[in-house]
Amino acid sequence: MDNNTHKLVVIVASVREGRFGPVVASWFAEQADLHGGFDVDVVDLADVEIPLSLPAASPKYAGDDYPRPAGMQPLTRALESADAFVVVTPEYNHSYPASLKAAIDWHFTQWTAKPVAFVSYGGAAGGRHAVLHLENVLTELHAVTIRDGLAFPNYFTAWHDDRPLDPETPGYAKTLLDQLAWWAGALKSAREVTPYPA
Repeated sequence: MDNNTHKLVVIVASVREGRFGPVVASWFAEQADLHGGFDVDVVDLADVEIPLSLPAASPKYAGDDYPRPAGMQPLTRALESADAFVVVTPEYNHSYPASLKAAIDWHFTQWTAKPVAFVSYGGAAGGRHAVLHLENVLTELHAVTIRDGLAFPNYFTAWHDDRPLDPETPGYAKTLLDQLAWWAGALKSAREVTPYPA
């Protein structure tokens, strides 16, 4: 990675059987590679041990001593090393999956003062309800959410051969990635100059 390239972690949020998330994440990771501003790592939560029961202490205050399961270490390392995140999420009952909430709650400082963008999919709303809820949650963790995201309403008819049918979609992805790269660079520089006062 050079100084103009940022470490991007693309998170596949759904662990549901038959999920569409890996298809969307793979396509988006390809767009991020083509963009040229990122070193891309895709993290699939289906491959991570994420218990729903949490330790008594908060990860905000426990820091490196927080007792995470051994199977969560790859996720923690990926979040820690990231300069930016893209969350690929479906919408379940007007919100996002429990697997994603658990992954978020097992961490705190790994999200702090870093930008997060969203790629959502679903029925008529295209996952937008899930994104609205995520914006509130990640703001609480002092992350910076990106305005321009991607949403795929009725994804089951909007994709063919693992690619979106709308020819404008790569342009929308570039707008998201341009904003994400700007924030990744600005926030990384700021963190290097002065520790974030969380």
